[in-house]
Amino acid sequence: MSPTIVPAADGELHAIAFHPVLWVLAIAVFAVIVLQSVIYLRAIRRSAEAAELTQQEVSQAVKTGAVAAIGPSLAVALVALSLLPLFGTPAVLARIGLVGSAPYDVAAAGIGASSLGASLGGEDYTAKVFAVAFASMCVLGVLWMTAALIITPLFNKTSTALRKVNPKVGKVLTIAPLVVLPLAFAFLIVGELGKSPVNGAVLLASAIIGGACLFIATKWGVHWLREWGLGIAIFGSLLVGAGMAAAA
Repeated sequence: MSPTIVPAADGELHAIAFHPVLWVLAIAVFAVIVLQSVIYLRAIRRSAEAAELTQQEVSQAVKTGAVAAIGPSLAVALVALSLLPLFGTPAVLARIGLVGSAPYDVAAAGIGASSLGASLGGEDYTAKVFAVAFASMCVLGVLWMTAALIITPLFNKTSTALRKVNPKVGKVLTIAPLVVLPLAFAFLIVGELGKSPVNGAVLLASAIIGGACLFIATKWGVHWLREWGLGIAIFGSLLVGAGMAAAA
């Protein structure tokens, strides 16, 4: 059964949200993702020798990445479930599969709906509003990916040119993301801590569980725990947050 679109009485909205064309587009998005994954995996295995990696090390790295992706993917899936009543299954699958940023998509849809004087999920959420909101999500998503497509090669050419001028610049460019990214995530974490005590408990739980997994893996040589540590920490902290929210 397909989830009900708000408002439930609008049969035209439901028909558009679950139109066969949208289902075809959603399936096409995931087909491209699978194809990209296969191409990347084959490229990694072909270039392993040049990077002085064995096929066993490549397989272990792939497994580690796959397990580490479970936690973030679970978070995206939970947000996607909350968006189903607003946009329907095909639209949510297509957008989450392409961008994966639910807050960005919701903000874009909100802008589209407000341009018609309507609100997402309100009584004035008609088929026309849905179409405009979904179009806004797609257009802003295209701009996001286009910016990444243009900026990434430019950054690569710039960094290559700077390395030729001064090799030390190359080392700085390599280290800079390792410094900036943790600071960016730390900034986001600090911003979330003040919103609710549950957020602080989730952060503390994830730190304790993740640290315990790393300690056990190092102390007693439980190598598989290195691969599963991040996923266990995220899942455990989500359980702690859910328990606190239910008890409140």
